[in-house]
Amino acid sequence: MIITKNVERQFSDAMRTIARRGDLKAYVEQTPTIYQILQRAAAKYVTGEDRQDGLEAGRKLADKGYAISLEYIGENTTDIQDCEHATLELTLLIHALAECGIPARVSFDLSHIGLSIDDELAYKNLTVMAALARQADVELFVSMEESTKTDAILSIYSRASVAYANIGITLQSHLNRTAQDLNDLGRIPRRIRIVKGAYQEPEQQAIPRSSALNERYIQLIEQAVRKGHRLSIATHDESIINEVMKRGWIHNPGVEFELLYGIRPDLCSQLKKAGYPVRIYLTYGREWYLYLCHRIAEYPPNVFQAIIDMMDAGTADPVHNYE
Repeated sequence: MIITKNVERQFSDAMRTIARRGDLKAYVEQTPTIYQILQRAAAKYVTGEDRQDGLEAGRKLADKGYAISLEYIGENTTDIQDCEHATLELTLLIHALAECGIPARVSFDLSHIGLSIDDELAYKNLTVMAALARQADVELFVSMEESTKTDAILSIYSRASVAYANIGITLQSHLNRTAQDLNDLGRIPRRIRIVKGAYQEPEQQAIPRSSALNERYIQLIEQAVRKGHRLSIATHDESIINEVMKRGWIHNPGVEFELLYGIRPDLCSQLKKAGYPVRIYLTYGREWYLYLCHRIAEYPPNVFQAIIDMMDAGTADPVHNYE
């Protein structure tokens, strides 16, 4: 069992390294046959490449009683025009959600809208989006990225959230700093998403997936609940979910479970049928390569399903798996 766990950890680290290999990503995108094969695997986790794909899947899930979060995939954008394009796409998504009347939040990485170029560019684009989202009654959620960006992300979020209370922030439980970061957010109730963390980090800054990480995750939930934050518990780990239900935190105002599209639809259906608030996190866009690698890295057995999906030329709709 120890050998198996070590191999899984090494495989996860390898997948995270592959995710960051720009040359591999470029090769995939420039090789039609490989692109199409891997795209089939990505279709389990990504609704499609266009906004309409995300909206259509989101509408179907909303009709089934789920809350939704939509992300236009992208990060580490280093071209200003590409950042402006991403910001425009996200504003169009906000407008589309308002027009469709779908209650949803819009999630994104700050490095998709300028952080990799200049903090002020990211701040400007964030506040432009926040103003539009407030008018449209749409919630925004800033995702968390590698630990090297954490200070900048929290600084930009803190500045923007003073004027725009409709912005939420994501915190990663595997980082050793997160309990202090949560405390530093202050006494004002916030919109917070807690995740385990998908990025490969130095050992001195983070802990790996383990029972210790689960214990820390529970401690962070308790810390957030005690402060009265609106909380998205973003995990598929049933040991954490069961503990949250056991302690009754899920009944607190503004507390919900959040699960990724395509992962454990059975669990999502089970939780919703039991009367618990469940949000599904959906993505769309062409930058699915990194997202697919992360989904496999988080749970190595997903690679088996990915291989099956690569060989399946069908067009199955993952939404049908949700009840």
